[in-house]
Order: sequence, then structure tokens, then C-alpha cells
Amino acid sequence: MHRDTVFIVDDDASVRDSLSLLVSLRGYVTATFSSAETFLSALQPDWRGCVVADIRMPGMSGLELQQCLSERGPMLPVIVITAHGDVAAARQAFLGEAVDFLEKPFDGAQLLAAIDTALGGLRTVSAAQSTSPSTPVEDRLSAREREVMGLMVKGLHNRLIAEQLGISPRTVEVHKARVMEKLGVANLVDLVRLADRQQI
Repeated sequence: MHRDTVFIVDDDASVRDSLSLLVSLRGYVTATFSSAETFLSALQPDWRGCVVADIRMPGMSGLELQQCLSERGPMLPVIVITAHGDVAAARQAFLGEAVDFLEKPFDGAQLLAAIDTALGGLRTVSAAQSTSPSTPVEDRLSAREREVMGLMVKGLHNRLIAEQLGISPRTVEVHKARVMEKLGVANLVDLVRLADRQQI
């Protein structure tokens, strides 16, 4: 199969079709599969490219597929997509060296950038998403903000963060807003991505 094939694994036929069209217009060869099991049964050792996999599918999930591919060892980096993103799922995906973790509905340019990155042999998020200020995270946040961030990326809710730090939930909200603003991230998934990239 063509070296730059993008394998799209999603149980939703309309999603498979739309993503296949988007990616093919960029010039890549695509192959679509309705389940992780179908993809794995067809998988050949010489396949090269990347996998775009939905998290929630009947049977094997996208994260389980990512783990299986990692164990098998083929050169098929994974881009995870989901309509039900959460911190734990994002962290698991990145620990498995996912190229990116995209929440539906996402901008087509985000997916194409992640595919370009994956097919360029990189294991980091695309340059457009991964550019970060030169100042280390720890130097941009106060000590308390660093504490709040550490608990945020573990998936703790405001009340639990407040209990652990001995502050009010409202104060947690203020610190969270400052963390997001200082680091230039829009949501928790982006924050987890930044934390994992800088090994915080």
C-alpha cells in the first residue's frame, strides 16, 4: 500500500466519508475502516502512513487500537479523535505517543496539520499547535498556580483541588483562569498536551 496512506477508523460512515474527502484533497491516499477489529484484521506489516481513530466505537476503542498498534510495532502513528474528550483520555493518548488528540467538531486544518506531522515522522503535535513561548512553564506561573495546574492535568475537579490545597473552589477558578491565560491554552486537553510535552 502507498507509503503515505491515511487509515481512517470510525464507526460513523458519514465521518469516514467526510474525513476521507478532506484528506484526499490534500493529496494523500486514504483507506477507511468501520471498526478497529476490521482494520487490524486487514493490517499488513508493510503498511506505512498514519491512523486516524475515533475513541468510542463498538468493540475495541480507539485507545485500545493505539495500544495494540504500539505493541505490534508497525510505523503507524495514531491521531485520536473524539466527541467525548476528557483529561484522562487525552493523557492516555499522549502517554501512548499519539500525534494529536482532537475533539469533534474540529477544524479540518487541525487534522491536516496533525497528519502532516505524523507522516513527516514526528511524534509531537503539529508546529502550529505546539509552538510555545520560550519561557519555561514553571517560570510563567506562581507557585500556587503550578500546584493548581498539576491537579488540573490529573483530572481533579474544582472541589477536590480546593480540598487538597486548602482554598475555596472560587479561588481555584481564579487560579485556573490565570493558568489558562498565562499558558495560552483554550481548554484542558490543550493544557494536558502542553504539560506532557514539557514533562510537567
